[in-house]
Amino acid sequence: MTVFNESWEAVIGLEIHVQLATNSKLFSGASTNFGALPNTQACNIDLALPGVLPVLNEEVLKMAVKLGKALNANINSPTSFARKNYFYPDSPKGYQISQMDKPIVEDGFLDIELEDGTSKRIGVTRAHLEEDAGKSLHEDFEGQSGIDLNRAGTPLIEIVSEPDINSPEEAVAYLKSIHSIIRYLEISDGNMAEGSMRCDANVSVRKIGSDELGTRTETKNVNSFRFVEKAILYEIERQISEIESGNTITQETRLYDSQANTTRPMRTKEYANDYRYFPEPDLLPVVLEDKFIKETLEQMPEMPNEKKLRFVNEYELSEYDSSLLAADKDLANFFEEVTDESKSAKLSANWIMGELSAELNKDNLHILNSKISAKQLGQLIKRIEDSTISGKIAKDVFEKMWSSGDEVDAIIEKEGLQQVTDLSEIESMVDRVINENPDQLKQYLSGKDRLFGFFVGQVMKESQGKANPAQVNEILKEKLKE
Repeated sequence: MTVFNESWEAVIGLEIHVQLATNSKLFSGASTNFGALPNTQACNIDLALPGVLPVLNEEVLKMAVKLGKALNANINSPTSFARKNYFYPDSPKGYQISQMDKPIVEDGFLDIELEDGTSKRIGVTRAHLEEDAGKSLHEDFEGQSGIDLNRAGTPLIEIVSEPDINSPEEAVAYLKSIHSIIRYLEISDGNMAEGSMRCDANVSVRKIGSDELGTRTETKNVNSFRFVEKAILYEIERQISEIESGNTITQETRLYDSQANTTRPMRTKEYANDYRYFPEPDLLPVVLEDKFIKETLEQMPEMPNEKKLRFVNEYELSEYDSSLLAADKDLANFFEEVTDESKSAKLSANWIMGELSAELNKDNLHILNSKISAKQLGQLIKRIEDSTISGKIAKDVFEKMWSSGDEVDAIIEKEGLQQVTDLSEIESMVDRVINENPDQLKQYLSGKDRLFGFFVGQVMKESQGKANPAQVNEILKEKLKE
């Protein structure tokens, strides 16, 4: 638990909106492809023309069932839809079809891992299906707004947590876990920049030891892990400052300004009865047959925690390494491809989380866009394992591979980087180094054992880093006994 000002704690709940990766919308056959020209992917149903009726997309039910399983939750059957009434220009119906009393997923939990190695269980209240609204456009219309209804009717699932989160760090860990799950399940690409995953953060503060919840605010549509952490931290500190100054917190919806790193009021917070929920008259309750649920769950992939355990057992990696690799589905697949080529799981993990991650971060690239393929990295590690090159030389080869795109063996041959493993050649270098450094030899023989590293360094320098370090150490130990 994070304590603020030594006397306050935060109480946080997240509402995560996930766009489901269906080809068509929740209640129509219109396309959901991202990036189309405005209003080219909105059909009569999306536009709410008179007389049209919604038809439920069966694929979203399968996706919701899989998510429910991953969240250790109950799958409700029957599940029903409701009308959530409100007026915005980007909602042609004047209402949103959502779920209220019988959401498809309910009463689950998710165990999260924190950076300090501790874990925590976060309750999941519900996950319900609903349609997205359109989008208001302000940038290109001087003094006016445009409306793009391409997104209207796009299927969403909203995942609502219990207020079990007590710090921005826990909130980000929970959000990342949800992101990992939806990517593993392939029910969403989770692309926050394109709006495929959006987060609303409900935040309140209370005195340590109090059971009474404070007045909460909801910060809407935060679209990155870093901004979620910053927005929540700002809101916690703002609320504490307000209360300690003698003011009260207004229950309201706020927006996060990432440039100013502040939240600002958007509107007073609505209550459920403000939306006048009532059962959707155009959609019957949906009964999920046991056979449907069973067949859907049989398609469940290996999940992050299962993959982590397998990496520990099959590859003998540490829990920490396994957790980092398994958190991202694409990174986990990349690791297994590298290991399949290199036959060395530990070295593969070290290189992926070390040199490769550093270059990806520097160039702001995802693992799928790596300039070095899994097979190429595996071949590089093989050349370390078979003593063709040393680990130090491998780093130089890696940099050349990254910048040029050339293959491992071509670079080694072109640059003449093959490791010196000829024992007689290494022995000659060792003899030269010993003869050229009589003072250090005398000190070493008199008991200054730390100078052994000096001799190793000199031999490696003599060989331009190409001598096999293990052989250098072995020969030096023998020579320095004489």
